[in-house]
Amino acid sequence: MNQFLMGAIAVGSFAAGLFFLRFWRSTRDRFFLYLMLSFWIEAGNRIAIAWTGAFNEDLPEFYLIRLLSYGLILAAIWHKNRSPDA
Repeated sequence: MNQFLMGAIAVGSFAAGLFFLRFWRSTRDRFFLYLMLSFWIEAGNRIAIAWTGAFNEDLPEFYLIRLLSYGLILAAIWHKNRSPDA
């Protein structure tokens, strides 16, 4: 059951990444590129967790990948909200 749920989360994350890819292609806004990469990294992380069978998400290797993914989201928000004259 855990593998099924990890797969469902991975598919959802990949689909969200495709959604942001569509907007990035039409606008070329870096915000959408960062969000797309973040969701695809998270999908890969979930696939890796399911593949290894280590359903303990607190392991450092999985945690650091998730930290990178969330860091990209924070970077996207920061770049989007920073003033254009700075």
